Amino acid sequence: MKFLSIGEVAKRSGLNTSAIRYYERLGLIPRAERVSGQRRFDPAILQHLAFIQTVQKAGFTLSQIGELVQGLEDDGPLLAGWQSLAQQKLEELDAIIEQAQAAKKLLLAGMACQCRTLDECVLIAA
Repeated sequence: MKFLSIGEVAKRSGLNTSAIRYYERLGLIPRAERVSGQRRFDPAILQHLAFIQTVQKAGFTLSQIGELVQGLEDDGPLLAGWQSLAQQKLEELDAIIEQAQAAKKLLLAGMACQCRTLDECVLIAA
């Protein structure tokens, strides 16, 4: 099996080498072996990094990703940890969407506002 240098991992994953080192330091990815002081990663690292990138797109924080990864290292099923965190994330997203819709409504009302002074503005009074 051919091990990959951190540069090769960065190139294949689309990440910066500093991000890979950071993920390693946080324990999100397995520690790389060292050969002559240089990191050498098992090619399976690319799957780990793809997983991290995917769940980041879903809005998970690195801390939450750490919880998921820890469950995998403890031989726990991915599904159990995923469902729990996904439910929390869905609730967070619902709150963000509600807030964004309220902000949009206020902005649209403000664009239609004909008030000449702040004292007249019904948006502020509301």
